[in-house]
Amino acid sequence: MRPRGDPAAAPHVSIILPVHNAERWLHECLRSVLQQDFAGPMELSVFNDASKDQSLRILEEWKAKLEGSGIPVVIGGHESPYPRGVGYSKNQAIAQSSGSYLCFLDSDDVMMPQRVRLQLDAATRHPTSIIGCQVRREPPDSTERYTRWINQLAPEQLLTQVFTSHGPTVVMPTWFCSRAWFSHVGPFDEGGQGVPEDLLLFYNHLRKGGGVVRVDQSLVLYRYHPDAATHSVLETTIWTHRVRFLEERVLPHWAAFTIWNAGRQGRRLYRSLSAGAQRKVVAFCDVDENKIRKGFYCYEDSEEAPKPRVPILHFRAARPPFIICVKLDLTGGEFEANLRSLHLQEGRDFLHFS
Repeated sequence: MRPRGDPAAAPHVSIILPVHNAERWLHECLRSVLQQDFAGPMELSVFNDASKDQSLRILEEWKAKLEGSGIPVVIGGHESPYPRGVGYSKNQAIAQSSGSYLCFLDSDDVMMPQRVRLQLDAATRHPTSIIGCQVRREPPDSTERYTRWINQLAPEQLLTQVFTSHGPTVVMPTWFCSRAWFSHVGPFDEGGQGVPEDLLLFYNHLRKGGGVVRVDQSLVLYRYHPDAATHSVLETTIWTHRVRFLEERVLPHWAAFTIWNAGRQGRRLYRSLSAGAQRKVVAFCDVDENKIRKGFYCYEDSEEAPKPRVPILHFRAARPPFIICVKLDLTGGEFEANLRSLHLQEGRDFLHFS
């Protein structure tokens, strides 16, 4: 390993690592910090969120190894009976760190040796962006559609596909940004378990004009397992935030729009909209002849009289812009081919919501 920068110099990069009962993964995670090929000043800032396993002992063991290789380590934490949550832990790790750039790392993930070097290069060129990267999923077959989406979005889709159920278009364990920009858009929500703190910060980042950039190399081994914190967030919570963000960012600019999908997901979106946004829905569209023959959708729970009756059209008879509530990568390419046949521009003529 190349010698690092002057150990007395202020760290240029702070690796931000929240930890809660992570003994199963920590050795591999911390080894990947040690193996970074970035030669400049770098520190590791860890916040131990009331771990009850051997996490703290492992952290202390690795502190000596890392500092022996020129990587200062700051370990904070608390021993309360209950954890305060990922948002709180990340905020605390950031507060006790001092680097000009923040590299976020989850305790169950592993960085490739070139991660800090390549993402720092991108961050210096895009100072108001969140920098992400491609990932390698572990186990490889655990979330195949999601992993393809993470790795294959086109650069412009990093901003147009921010409303889907997949969440941030660059996943949180790959985030890298300047401290100055994080201070402008943060901190993380500290509501604890059940709060999608990464999604909320990502939305605030977009509200403030932030960009999204992906380094097109697989720089993080991104684990999927039942104990991951993301599983504590209810789908209904995510749905509500997505609908509100759609209403805030897009619908005020559209006088009328069509919901693509007259089935359950399309109707659910319609019912979730505010009354003003519902009045902008001029039609549902679909390919299902049974739905189309029905002719309309009647919103029986509406307090309006008469009840709203929204036409159901074949997609070729409908007019854009569309909010698309059809899941991608699930129809053998049929839906994608139908969409391409209309020669529309994503972001202007349609947006994906599912």
